[in-house]
Amino acid sequence: MRRLDSRGAINFIDACDPQGSCPIDRVELLARFHAEEGGKLLSGAAAFAAMWRAIPLLRPLGLLAGWKPMTPIFEAGYRRFLRIRPRLQRLVRSSSTQ
Repeated sequence: MRRLDSRGAINFIDACDPQGSCPIDRVELLARFHAEEGGKLLSGAAAFAAMWRAIPLLRPLGLLAGWKPMTPIFEAGYRRFLRIRPRLQRLVRSSSTQ
């Protein structure tokens, strides 16, 4: 995502950095993706939609994901992704050590 953010519109923050400021509990912060847009803290699919809206190439997807009738569908997809995320992380780690 950093590479796609050619305008520098997104301020990425490492949630694992103990020196960083953390507006919510770190466990909750690490369990789901979070983003702030217009002073509002967003979580899950809504946070991804905000990030996508900030990247010109992904803006149409962000607008679609932020459209009220589509939001529950994107959130359901995000929740499914969270269930398989640990396996994906293990797969990526094992392929990078080979």
